[in-house]
Amino acid sequence: MIKAIVFDVGGVLIGLDMGRCINSFRQVLGFDRITEILDPYHQKGVYGEMEEGLVSADAFRAAILAESRPGCTPADVDFCMGSLLVGMTPDAVNTVKDLATRYPLFLLSNNNPIAMGFINEMFRENGIEPETTFKDQFLSYQMKLLKPGRAIYEASIARVGLPANEILFIDDNDTNVKAAREAGMQARLFVPGTSLAALLADC
Repeated sequence: MIKAIVFDVGGVLIGLDMGRCINSFRQVLGFDRITEILDPYHQKGVYGEMEEGLVSADAFRAAILAESRPGCTPADVDFCMGSLLVGMTPDAVNTVKDLATRYPLFLLSNNNPIAMGFINEMFRENGIEPETTFKDQFLSYQMKLLKPGRAIYEASIARVGLPANEILFIDDNDTNVKAAREAGMQARLFVPGTSLAALLADC
């Protein structure tokens, strides 16, 4: 029996546009190495280090600006980071609001402080207060752990406070779904562009 639901963020609740993000870094900053560090599931280089909590947001901005066009600012870096995120679909909004009336909901995401600022604003714009809708947020940069490493799942399960097999995890990366199952959770793969409500119709 499912007693709690844990969502990945990017690609599940918040849509992603990799092409738009790459174009922003190149056109706004003149940062051409973006494709070396940006990945749909697991960031690399200084981007990955920020998501693992090894470098701060300010250190990330400084590293990007060191290879960017003269005159660019930290705000330009944030703008380019935000261009990856395209917001929530009505399906995702309605599904979260409905499930929140019946289950404790949580977030489990490889993420970073810059993106989370945009994400939380997108939640609020859709009538979802992140601090109350989600009982806890298991974010890689805060936990200094990354999916699909087993440790982040085990730490998240402990914080949910339920047996692993009573927790359902939703992710758009099959590797992360398999890792959640190996940690004892129930898990389902969400395919971007499909219906989240349909995936969770039996909940």
